[in-house]
Amino acid sequence: MTWKPNPKYKFTFGLWTVGNVGRDPFGLPTRPDLSPAQICDLVGEAGAYGVNFHDNDLIPIDATAAETAEIKRDFTAALKRNKLKVPMATVNLFTEAVFKDGAFTSHDPAVRAYAVQKTFRAMDLGAEFGAKIFVLWGGREGAESDAHKDPYIAIQHTRQAFNLLAAYNIEKGYGYKFALEAKPNEPRGHIYNAVTGSYLAFIQTLEHPEMFGVNPEVAHEHMAGLNFVHQIAAALDAKKLFHIDLNDQEFGRYDQDFRFGSANLKHCFHLVKILEDYKYNAPRSFDCHAYRASDFEDLKWFASGNMRTYEILADKAQRWNTDKDIQALVKKITAGDEKIAKLLKSSSKASVKSIAEASFDRHELANKRLPYEQLDQLTMELLMGVR
Repeated sequence: MTWKPNPKYKFTFGLWTVGNVGRDPFGLPTRPDLSPAQICDLVGEAGAYGVNFHDNDLIPIDATAAETAEIKRDFTAALKRNKLKVPMATVNLFTEAVFKDGAFTSHDPAVRAYAVQKTFRAMDLGAEFGAKIFVLWGGREGAESDAHKDPYIAIQHTRQAFNLLAAYNIEKGYGYKFALEAKPNEPRGHIYNAVTGSYLAFIQTLEHPEMFGVNPEVAHEHMAGLNFVHQIAAALDAKKLFHIDLNDQEFGRYDQDFRFGSANLKHCFHLVKILEDYKYNAPRSFDCHAYRASDFEDLKWFASGNMRTYEILADKAQRWNTDKDIQALVKKITAGDEKIAKLLKSSSKASVKSIAEASFDRHELANKRLPYEQLDQLTMELLMGVR
């Protein structure tokens, strides 16, 4: 079967992903730089829905007014000829030396104010190209030792910055949804708001919590050894999954940013399944890098491969939901007393009284069969293409 990207999935790539030159902490670049327009041409040819950017992915931080205007013209033309959208923009608050000890959480109020101002400008740039989602990743918001910075105060400084961004959003009428991206470590030894759940709790303390949601990334939760599907379930349940970064990652390693599905295929299957089952409708962004050994032609396989894998797994999820043997097992496993289930859905006095006074036979309940080995094996056979 030929897999072509379906526009309904809104597949996007960051300029920094396909544009990655293969540099790592131990080696120099292995690929030439690509301009934003060249990146648009590559992902456009692959069939993507759109591209995303940090402010300085598109406009170098020291670009002159004339250089900025030329870049914008070229980028606009590339978007148009490839029929690409810009659904999301973000800000780079981690590369420049001024952010060596944090941006929004720096000890220096001037650095914090500069970080907020730089984010204002990035919001302006994103809005210019139609972005409605603004991702915030605190790459330098952390510490190597808690002797260096008081985390209680750092939380307060983060809140102050986010409240200012919300106020600017209102003032300018941009209508952004802010998507907060967690990561446990790297490039800092410890990064504040290390996991998605941290942000889900933090959002409720902001002046405009309705503007803020999360942007979970597969690799970031896997670095901490967490089950990413469970983080997505929490975000979906809270109605805060504003954006998602798809890639892959071996558990417990550095931030590998592998192509989606290339490391943990079964886990990626369950991720796609929960997104499709619960009708996630925002962009599906690929935040990953091609292998360092890849050349330009291989980059095309990288771009198309991310999308192909997602669509193949989406098809597998649909098959799982309609497979008679699998669904018979699911029905058997999930079967139970409907009257009791109804009681559990209510916290009324009547429900509390009924549950408190009910009689349960724990031995009988313990004897219920749970054929999980069989269900998992059928899932594996479906994924391996023999069902």
